[in-house]
Amino acid sequence: MKLTRVTLSILTLIAANQSFAAVETELGTLNADFRLRYESVDQDNALKDASALTLRSLGNFKTKTFAGVSAFIELENTLAVIDDYNNGIGDGTEYSVVADPESTEIDQLYLAYNTEQFSAKLGRQVITLDNHRFVGHVGWRQDKQTFDAFSARYEKDAINASYAYINKRNRIFADEKDLDSKDHLFNASLKTDFGKLIAYGYLLEVDNNTDNSLDTYGVRLVGKKNVAELPVSYSAEYALQSNDSGANSYDTQYLLLESGVTYRDITYKLGYESLGSDKGEQAFQTPLATLHKFNGWADQFLATPAAGLQDLYASLSGNAFSGKWSLVYHTYSADESLAGDDDLGSEFDVVYSKSFNKQYSLGVKYAAYMAGDEAFAKVDTNKLWVWVGAKF
Repeated sequence: MKLTRVTLSILTLIAANQSFAAVETELGTLNADFRLRYESVDQDNALKDASALTLRSLGNFKTKTFAGVSAFIELENTLAVIDDYNNGIGDGTEYSVVADPESTEIDQLYLAYNTEQFSAKLGRQVITLDNHRFVGHVGWRQDKQTFDAFSARYEKDAINASYAYINKRNRIFADEKDLDSKDHLFNASLKTDFGKLIAYGYLLEVDNNTDNSLDTYGVRLVGKKNVAELPVSYSAEYALQSNDSGANSYDTQYLLLESGVTYRDITYKLGYESLGSDKGEQAFQTPLATLHKFNGWADQFLATPAAGLQDLYASLSGNAFSGKWSLVYHTYSADESLAGDDDLGSEFDVVYSKSFNKQYSLGVKYAAYMAGDEAFAKVDTNKLWVWVGAKF
């Protein structure tokens, strides 16, 4: 609690003084980032409603570049000021889950090499690809996801290609649920007149002496054009996934179609995402993704149900009071019916956030999930977040 008060005092001082900035030294640059967030979870089941007030404090140092080589270290601490919640690693199991356990760890530590067209990193690092649907940092949680890995990228003109080998997944639950792995990530893109065309192969395997390979190959197109003087965005993606783990092996498919248009400063989007199922027994999974970003903020589908998931969604977004707002509605159904049932429910999401002075931010966010058929064992869930942040 003493450390909590000290960190809160630092945050208060920063908020009161707008002159703070990154610290430049002869060796490199020092940065800090604070996020204080309240999260509540109300579910229609026997669990107690969860209340969590957590403070994430982050500091990092990046050296100057010498002959193309630099180093980076980042330390992260999460403290629970109010801890009436299930943190996902065994504490507070009588409450609903808020996946922000207390932790102190080295979040990143790597050596980097950079030239005009080539870059590489070795060590603990953030790796994100495309829209985070398959590989992301889960930055919404207080303890973000990083990887012990080697990564490399080549970029020239319209071509961008990357490769990464991961031997440990440092997940969002402190050290408790980190996984040793043998993951290979291939991603290449080409900029064309009709958009960016991307091809990828993600070959994942948890290193636990079992046959659990999860291989995904896909293509993605994302672009933006003016139609009748209106900016129109579009995305299309298709992927095949296979798991060759003996008796539990399966093959599934992924499909995304999304389009949006901006009119009078409001962006309207309509999308359809399908994570397929193999005979209702196994479904398409994305274990390295920033999952909170997809299929609703109530986090009901962090693991795709065995029957698969079809998500039809619509959103509105824009600007107000120097901040950003967004409204999203989802309706969910199973890819394969379960005993004749396929209704996985619906969800309404809303968020407002604001940044000012390039250093400070605040926001409020709400998610309301309404359960579908009882066969899928889902319950009505409401979540609320309120946060403030400061970085320098």
